[in-house]
Amino acid sequence: MNENEIVWRIAGGSGDGIDSTGSNFTKALMRSGLNVTTHRHYPSRIRGGHTYFEVRASADDIRSRADEYNVLLALGDSFARSPDEESVYGNEEVKPLTENLDDLAEGGVIIYDTGVIDTEDIPEFDDRVEENGWNVYPLDLREIAKEQGREVMRNTAGVGATAAAIGFELEAIEDVMSDSMGGDILESNVEILHHTRDKVLDEYDVDHGIGVPEGEHDEEQVLVGGSHGIAYGALDEGCRFISGYPMTPWTDVFAIMSKMLPDFGGVAEQVEDEIAAASMAIGASHTGAKAMSGSSGGGFALMSEPLGMAEGTETPVVLIEAMRGAPSTGLPTKTEQSDLEHVLYTSQGDAMRVVLAPGDPKEAYEQTRTAFRIAYGYNIPAIILYDKKLSGGLTNLPESFFDREADPSMEATLTEEEVQELKPDGAQDFPRFSYGAEKGVPPRPIPGQKDGRFKTSGNEHDQYGYIDEDPDNRVRQMDRRLSRFDHIRDELNDENHQAVYGDDDAEYGLLSFGSNKGVIEEAVDELSEDGWSVSGMNVSDMVPFDAEGVRGFIESVDRVFVVENNATAQFRHHVQRELAGYGDVMTSILKYDGDPFRPAEVVDAVESAEDDDVETSYNVKIQHKISRKGRGTETVKRLESVQGRGDPQ
Repeated sequence: MNENEIVWRIAGGSGDGIDSTGSNFTKALMRSGLNVTTHRHYPSRIRGGHTYFEVRASADDIRSRADEYNVLLALGDSFARSPDEESVYGNEEVKPLTENLDDLAEGGVIIYDTGVIDTEDIPEFDDRVEENGWNVYPLDLREIAKEQGREVMRNTAGVGATAAAIGFELEAIEDVMSDSMGGDILESNVEILHHTRDKVLDEYDVDHGIGVPEGEHDEEQVLVGGSHGIAYGALDEGCRFISGYPMTPWTDVFAIMSKMLPDFGGVAEQVEDEIAAASMAIGASHTGAKAMSGSSGGGFALMSEPLGMAEGTETPVVLIEAMRGAPSTGLPTKTEQSDLEHVLYTSQGDAMRVVLAPGDPKEAYEQTRTAFRIAYGYNIPAIILYDKKLSGGLTNLPESFFDREADPSMEATLTEEEVQELKPDGAQDFPRFSYGAEKGVPPRPIPGQKDGRFKTSGNEHDQYGYIDEDPDNRVRQMDRRLSRFDHIRDELNDENHQAVYGDDDAEYGLLSFGSNKGVIEEAVDELSEDGWSVSGMNVSDMVPFDAEGVRGFIESVDRVFVVENNATAQFRHHVQRELAGYGDVMTSILKYDGDPFRPAEVVDAVESAEDDDVETSYNVKIQHKISRKGRGTETVKRLESVQGRGDPQ
């Protein structure tokens, strides 16, 4: 790992305050002048079950989670179902320590709570410590917290021990604590923080070479994730209505919007299910509001019928689809990119939607604004597709990045005066679906406008909205709707959502979509340092697809590795379908174990495929991780053709 960074992981049980403690420590690192990025791992349980929060901090730019980490604070699981190793789930009390050892770097630091964890219950623990040169600090954090305040404050004690072990000044930590608490509670936490820091310095030799790098920001920073980017982009583009039903990980966007919308004069509604949520958003849009809804895989499936209605009635709406491990309930709190085909093709008939897949919080903000602009400029549904990794991962951005001009306008709507000018003389209704509309987009009146009355139906209809099954009408209406996509593609070309990184004259290419953007950029850097000629492209425009841009990238290299988090190479097949070929130069790198990629996994897969002279039509599947004599992890790869899917060339 990079010497100019520190990667800290706090582990415990769900309900032990791991997320809040990790987030606060991340803020402290950011406020000390460092760039940060986080990864959150937790089970689908309300209380208990191994969970951890990992933060990578560096004075340099960072774009991905690290390949390994070097400081572990293991609190133990205080809500464990059983401390018995013979039980179904094993000894859950010690899992925050045992399940985090494989990724810990040689010479790393372990701080663990002896009040919960007994290393006598961990086979070969002492041998692994010696073999890896780990620096171990056993502390009864539970007892320290009880003596100085309350047991719940053992997290603060652990942070104090961490600060001592890595030489981190307490000022930034105290600053963050004072933002969220005050009075006697703040005073007690500060006392525990100092007490534990001093205890570690008094009782242990912390000269192990791991410390916090020095850094400085040129301007004020904010800590945000992809969910913040989506919410802030929606608000700045004039969204004033959201409806939804909670479902991980989409809930983050819904919660942020629900909290902020009232301050903007907007409305948030939690409804009984996802059918109602999407339908309500479409209804709000019909009446003149910029509206959004969303869900995750299972909930989004229920939105298929209203999505089709929005397409057929040409009612603009922005929907959010937050991918997670599937099928069915699958891995509800883990990451995956396996809903791509679901989002592209769900609902009825020929899909009439725009789909954008941002790669980081910046793109989440910018492309959400684009989604609203396209949806309400072309009277078409637009979908933001992202995943658990982008939803929950945090990073720092300059506060000024969000200092943008708001745009509440709706281009494809009419004023009352325009309605009266455009309505044909003698017509009973307004021609809402006019055949000859510019760019294929008939502008729409808003209900209540004088002379703006029109019919609308999910059935095929004529230009006035009356049901019409005549073949000529059907063809004219479908051709008009489809013609919008050429104009949308031209507009998206001006924004260029496909991020290219690396050598302009590369021999090898890494192609990905969505949240793997930072991973492939760091993989490009690592491969380049090893002498490879390589570049990367991360695609955001799923529909309409940037065929010209992606084709140009593929043809600029000799071989392309397609990186995605699913088992069936959905993105690769989408690319081949859109470009009608190129299967002979593509190799898939697939991971679907619920964890996001690390850069080293991509590097290992590329090198393995080349070393084994694998045919390019094959997949490299990152199957699982095993311990490498207790030192870090090794990715086990299996090379095989796509099963049951064919391999279109």
